[in-house]
Amino acid sequence: MIVQDKLAAEDSHQGWLARLDLGFQKKSFRTVLARRRRTGPLSVQRAFYPEGDICHVYLLHPPGGVVGGDRLETNVECDSQSHALLTTPGATKFYRSAGEKAVQLQVFNVAENAVLEWLPQESIYFPGARVASSLTLNLQGSANVALWEIHCLGRPVIDEKFDDGQLDIHWKIFREDKPVLIERLRVSNDSLKHLPLLNNKPVVGTFIISNADRAVIESIQQQGFSNKSESLATTLIDDFLVVRYLGNSTENAKQYFLNIWSTVRKPCFGHDAVVPRIWNT
Repeated sequence: MIVQDKLAAEDSHQGWLARLDLGFQKKSFRTVLARRRRTGPLSVQRAFYPEGDICHVYLLHPPGGVVGGDRLETNVECDSQSHALLTTPGATKFYRSAGEKAVQLQVFNVAENAVLEWLPQESIYFPGARVASSLTLNLQGSANVALWEIHCLGRPVIDEKFDDGQLDIHWKIFREDKPVLIERLRVSNDSLKHLPLLNNKPVVGTFIISNADRAVIESIQQQGFSNKSESLATTLIDDFLVVRYLGNSTENAKQYFLNIWSTVRKPCFGHDAVVPRIWNT
């Protein structure tokens, strides 16, 4: 069942409405994309099977950027026994707004014994962007998930700072309707004036993977981390490994998360990491 976030009830949208509903099922020896409905410029083309049975899907947004008034809604259902990996071919760019908010709603429902991996490229917020973004993940029973998000405020590669704008980025993860992780990043012009945003670091990322244990954390800590200009922290919440990055580079964040995913995917999900081909293009 698709659970709608309260942001979906907000007022009319003057920009582009893009809505994508996907459903994955286990059929015979592999997971298939069994249901697909779309409205507007948000789509998928085909499923890939670089691992044989696990379904890889790339979410496409042809306009390449999101402006004030646009609304992107993604709903994903993973039926029992299915295993799907979703990613994006490039960064999602949120441009300066003339006044309207850009709204992004993502709802993932993962059934008993299913696995979802949501590993998108980074989101980049241009100065002046006004964005409300909500991700809701509902896990049933022994469902498992690997999920990351990387947010870049401004464009540090050209020394452009996020010194104007409004962000409301909200994560909610539930298992059997009980909260596992709820967090929110709020940025406003007032806070930008009076507080050092994220310790003056423009890139923040969070990576979680379920079915982890103390041995999984120790395997990551043994890799070491010595970059004094960046921070990487790991913790265990129940069986969820939570990794947080704070620094100056989306490329570094992605590489750290990729290395961790490659290390822990086998002990957590029983499969070696197979990098989606789209990341190499």
